[in-house]
Amino acid sequence: MKNILVVFTGGTIGSTATEGIINTTNTAQFKLIQQFQQHYKNHQQIRFRIIQPLQILSENLAPVAWNAIITAIESANPDQYDGIIITHGTDTLSFTAAALSFYFNAINTPLLLVSSDYPLADPEANGLENFICAVEFILQKNQAGVFVPYRNQGQLTQLHKGTRLASSLQLSGDFFSVQGKSYMQFENRQFTLFNSPAARSQTHIPQLNANFSDRILMIKPYPGLNYANFILEHVDAVLHDLYHSGTACASVEWGKNYSLREFIKRCKEQGIEVYLAPAIESNNAYHSTRTLIEEGARMIWDMSIESAYVKLMLAYGNFNNESEIMDFMNKDIAGEHVGQKEARY
Repeated sequence: MKNILVVFTGGTIGSTATEGIINTTNTAQFKLIQQFQQHYKNHQQIRFRIIQPLQILSENLAPVAWNAIITAIESANPDQYDGIIITHGTDTLSFTAAALSFYFNAINTPLLLVSSDYPLADPEANGLENFICAVEFILQKNQAGVFVPYRNQGQLTQLHKGTRLASSLQLSGDFFSVQGKSYMQFENRQFTLFNSPAARSQTHIPQLNANFSDRILMIKPYPGLNYANFILEHVDAVLHDLYHSGTACASVEWGKNYSLREFIKRCKEQGIEVYLAPAIESNNAYHSTRTLIEEGARMIWDMSIESAYVKLMLAYGNFNNESEIMDFMNKDIAGEHVGQKEARY
């Protein structure tokens, strides 16, 4: 008999569509267990314990919700289970996956986040298949860590590492790992390893508190971004997203208010660190990128923007000085660092 803790939090997988409105309900999430028992012939060999710390659509999530999930899991004594499955909405799935990956970096059991692109009553929904993949991973692999199984429409189910899951593509419900490199593929109840985990250093990783700083400002670049519109009164650090080539506007040709370089100067005057991500570290970089680094911005290399954001929240929520923060940011805590030399498929 396998014991699995199922943590319901709402999301589309815990919702129904009524009169054109999709929203969470008190009963929809239990439909997942019912569907699983109807479609999985050996379900009698699995004992589920169900808890529900939240019932929200994930677009309404704030970091305090991560504390509720973490508290609920820790209160349930997770070591007594063969695995943990968290149901979650898709809109903020990649951020929660990163948050739990970092916090539970030393977990001894597999923890998987399961979502659905449509409510479970919809025949097109992938929620049941994602849930079955999660259960099979617990039964077959029993590998510690945080993972996300997800089947894009018309494709095979992929298993993603929690720190490497990117947000869903625009106007789409599809999910991919950064660089398109998922961890495993799931087909006919079998897992195929795509990307072997990189060797982890044996450096000490401090015990983290579930303190996610609310003083990290994330900015996304676009043509005409006017930095004069930002008030920095309650900000400790800025995380600036980058274009796909690891760049952002460093020119003052169109005015200082449109230059990230000038904004970095302004932040430095107010004692605010500016971090840049995502970008792959290499011998060559664009002039604009070099300019921003020379101005004092700190580059977070080889990490998704979602993981960089959550990791900064934890860094500033747990540590008080610059050296501790940078030491934490530079360590590979939960397999978040993506190297160019890893295997591709």
